[in-house]
Amino acid sequence: MNGVGETGFAEKDRPDPGPLDAIIRPTTGLVCTSDVHTVHGAIGDRENLTLGHEIVGVVDEVGAEVTDFEPGDRVAVGAITPDWGSAAAQDGHPSQSHGPLGGWKFANEKDGVFAEYVHVNQADWNLARVPDAVSDEAAVYTTDMMSTGFVAAENAAIPVGGDVAVFAQGPVGLMATAGAQLQGAGRIFAIEADPKRQELARQYGADVIIDFETEEPMEVIMDRTRGVGVDAAIEALGSAETFKQCVEAVKPGGTVSNVGYHGNGDEVPIPRDAWGVGMAEKEIKTALCPGGRLRIRRLLRLLEHDRVDPTHLTTHEFAFDDVDEAFELMESKEDDVIKPLVTFE
Repeated sequence: MNGVGETGFAEKDRPDPGPLDAIIRPTTGLVCTSDVHTVHGAIGDRENLTLGHEIVGVVDEVGAEVTDFEPGDRVAVGAITPDWGSAAAQDGHPSQSHGPLGGWKFANEKDGVFAEYVHVNQADWNLARVPDAVSDEAAVYTTDMMSTGFVAAENAAIPVGGDVAVFAQGPVGLMATAGAQLQGAGRIFAIEADPKRQELARQYGADVIIDFETEEPMEVIMDRTRGVGVDAAIEALGSAETFKQCVEAVKPGGTVSNVGYHGNGDEVPIPRDAWGVGMAEKEIKTALCPGGRLRIRRLLRLLEHDRVDPTHLTTHEFAFDDVDEAFELMESKEDDVIKPLVTFE
């Protein structure tokens, strides 16, 4: 990123690791819509910033105090790499290290991962070794899409057998749907207009597909729940309108779980009446993708034992030299794109 709206390739020096850090050679990566938001200035202007935050790779070098990894290890690198000694981490919120969204370093505070060599802070806590039985193409989804989608379901506090509505079936929404099924949801409403994404939603566990272009989501949800509403609603788009619908869809005492990236506008309004003028006991929870070795290792275990297959999200593949084309595709959303996979080697 050379500035807002400007991207290109650049030559940079190979980074060096600090005592606790590692240098990774990426082998597989994914392009994310949040990269596109960044290019368009959602987090402010950036210059000479390497983009990207989702990779699997091979350890090239480790710092003197790294004990759990060595050169040649195949690892997944969390999109969020917290400072694990921070007060926020000790308080149970590592993704917020040293301030709001502070664990989000790649393509924000420091160079991202679309490079030949990538610096990872606190390697022993922010890398996870990939099991032999798990492919790079699957493992790379643990770094962000699975972790983000699943925390949406975890934060939603879905009771076993309960109703949940997942607004938007992009890659995060689809993983939220898969996560809701794993959490024991009894009925999953998926709100999505794109036919391909509707079909994937069904594969990942959706029971009721609501096409918002042909029917009103709130009418369907209230009809199917006999006017009660759902136990939980997940906002996976980053839209003020879908956030509003989440608050409206949830019954009193239910939970709105937001993982959508609200990259536009200055406010996200809450509908006053649906919120019970502030007293309907509707909890709103937010999350930034959880990182860390333990989290990623658990997600890799789900892949290793065939609990979920995220590779259905991969719709396009690019070589690293063509990553600019992958960005253009992710921005245009043409050709039924969901996730473009980038191969570095």
